[in-house]
Amino acid sequence: MSEIKVPDLGESISEGTIYKWLVNEGDTVGQGDVLAELETDKVNLEISAEEDGVITSILRQAGENVAVGEAIGIIGSGAGSQPQVTAAAAVEGAASSSAPAEPAASVSATAPEAAPEGPAAAGESNAALASPGARKLARERGIDLGEVSARDPIGRIGQADVKEHGAAAPAAAAPAVSAPAPQGKPEAAKPAAGKTQQPEDGKSVERKRMSRRRLTIASRLVEAQQTAAMLTTFNEVDMTAILDIRKRRKDAFKEKHEVGLGFMSFFTKAVIGALKAYPMLNAEIDGEDLVLKKFYDIGIAVAAKEGLVVPVVRDADRLSFPQIERQIGELASKARSNTLSLSELQGGTFTITNGGVFGSLLSTPILNTPQVGILGMHKIQLRPIALDEERMANRPMMYIALSYDHRIVDGSEAVSFLVKIKELLEDPESLLLEG
Repeated sequence: MSEIKVPDLGESISEGTIYKWLVNEGDTVGQGDVLAELETDKVNLEISAEEDGVITSILRQAGENVAVGEAIGIIGSGAGSQPQVTAAAAVEGAASSSAPAEPAASVSATAPEAAPEGPAAAGESNAALASPGARKLARERGIDLGEVSARDPIGRIGQADVKEHGAAAPAAAAPAVSAPAPQGKPEAAKPAAGKTQQPEDGKSVERKRMSRRRLTIASRLVEAQQTAAMLTTFNEVDMTAILDIRKRRKDAFKEKHEVGLGFMSFFTKAVIGALKAYPMLNAEIDGEDLVLKKFYDIGIAVAAKEGLVVPVVRDADRLSFPQIERQIGELASKARSNTLSLSELQGGTFTITNGGVFGSLLSTPILNTPQVGILGMHKIQLRPIALDEERMANRPMMYIALSYDHRIVDGSEAVSFLVKIKELLEDPESLLLEG
């Protein structure tokens, strides 16, 4: 028998949420088989079986938060070979680690004699077997774990057991009330997620539980608004030259490099050129210090099903146009299939986000803290432009926006940074020299 435990989730991540189980109790599994999917703040991870066997118990259900190292299930050696170990016997075995192990056949027979007597002893046994989440929930609701029954074969108490006990306690105590009292709503009387409610006014609503990633996105966006002195400046770019290059070169580029020539490589190169000219946009604040970064890891915002993610193109200043396009394409594909690794999301010195693919004409992007700058791209739209005092022409124009942290980036520097990007994009040949 072995426990299915939450693996190490990476730097700064101590817990996750069980997204879904891919097996059921009683299923036979082999070593390396994927058992469950775990959702963290950044990515979803798979939990695999470490040995062959049968899923004898699922301790934590989908939607429950679990900590690194916590047991979420049990794998037994076979469908009919799992010994019937009582909770008391399991605790006794854990407490008497120095005693020789007894044969499996004798465990259930001797358990009643070895079981501790009295409510205090039972409470200690249950508390010892309770999961960290169950102990926390019991403390919050004032529930004695000694009174909670466990559904798990080895007597381990989970959050669901504590919740069921809390819901059953008021009902059990009702006959002892001598006089009828007004019935109030239970403390946790929220309807279950995913259920359609029918309020008193007759209008239906649906309650959905927010995913861990959506909660993290919400928290980080609010944090960025509250901690940074965020300001946005705007400019517009004439995309004529870039569109002309793409029109002339895209077929040969695709044939040679097996990747399309998009806009992101041009913008990535332009951002790098501007960061080299104005390095404060490539810095971050650490307490009372400025950390000036001498490398260029550019984050590219990608809209995935579970929410926005920002994978990072490492050392983008050393990459060619085909390499940038290829890496962005691969990272975007992984983001949409939910297969990004933590290392592909960590770090980043500056971020680019493209709302133009969804039709956005103008927006104010929010900082991806602790970065101090983010560039927003928008929809390309034909607009009449004055070429000089006498001539007008329709040109493909794009509004670009730079949000920056005014604590360390002055307004003049931010405006100059954006102008530099505009100049590089309108003269793409300069990207070969400065980007």
